[in-house]
Amino acid sequence: MSPGGQIVGRGVTQPPGQAHAEVMAIAEAGERARGATAYVTLEPCDHVGRTGPCSRALIAAGIAEVVYAVPDPNPRSSGGARTLEAAGVRVRSGVLADEVRKGPLREWLHVQRTGRPHVTWKFAATLDGRAAAKDGTSQWITGPQIRESVHATRGELDAIIVGTGTALADDPWLTARLPDGSLAPHQPTRVVMGTRELPEAARVLDDAAPTVLAKTHDPAEALAMLGDKVHVLLEGGPKLAAAFLKAGLVDLVHAHLAPALLGAGPLAVGDLGVGTLADALRFSVEDVRQVGGDIAVRLVPDAGLSPPRSER
Repeated sequence: MSPGGQIVGRGVTQPPGQAHAEVMAIAEAGERARGATAYVTLEPCDHVGRTGPCSRALIAAGIAEVVYAVPDPNPRSSGGARTLEAAGVRVRSGVLADEVRKGPLREWLHVQRTGRPHVTWKFAATLDGRAAAKDGTSQWITGPQIRESVHATRGELDAIIVGTGTALADDPWLTARLPDGSLAPHQPTRVVMGTRELPEAARVLDDAAPTVLAKTHDPAEALAMLGDKVHVLLEGGPKLAAAFLKAGLVDLVHAHLAPALLGAGPLAVGDLGVGTLADALRFSVEDVRQVGGDIAVRLVPDAGLSPPRSER
């Protein structure tokens, strides 16, 4: 932003190995970057990896002040604030830090802390927790507006996981689609977890998006097969959801609730091994919104999920 308050450059970090957001914004600003203030979510990096240090790029561009939300937790790339200050650049930190931690950097920061992908479990259910009717019908429990939001989410993440049970029963495509039904520009990797074979004509095996067949029932092993994936969406059935929950590998929940009752039919989650109320898996609500005729609830586990005491 220029001294006069005008936005002169915007940037978004490109795919791994390409330019970071600061470099993209500087390139757009050109000479107008001199004397400007750079606002960034993450402390500018200070190391030479697949790209050069953003701290040096900001100094070379003549940036007068850098404002960032959260420090870089990676010891190999942190230290940009010190380098900037040593070069005479004013630095402010912690601005909108909580919003950034829960928003644009949530998944990336999780990977830095844990070394594994961030897992969001998404499910749709009736008010009595049913994911399908007694006869197995489930299309559609929720309305078109909330399904459109799901496709928008798919277009922003790295992978979608289902089990072979879901793949065989529903033959899902697991693609991100635009409102007109066409494929979105970015497609997440489709992951089918389990040991049963899929038919050659299964839609997840076409060339619309990459597919990984994770021949395991262990959630941790499946995640380890995904390389440098950052954000994974769990869309499987009740057994797969229960496996990830029992393993403590669900980091965020998107619960989509329809104002309907079925009274019978498969539940959204399978047996968690909980025998008493004291062992219930508890969550905190981050957000509640009405989307069309449905309710979207975003929740985080309380103090991290862990197996019930009977299984420890």
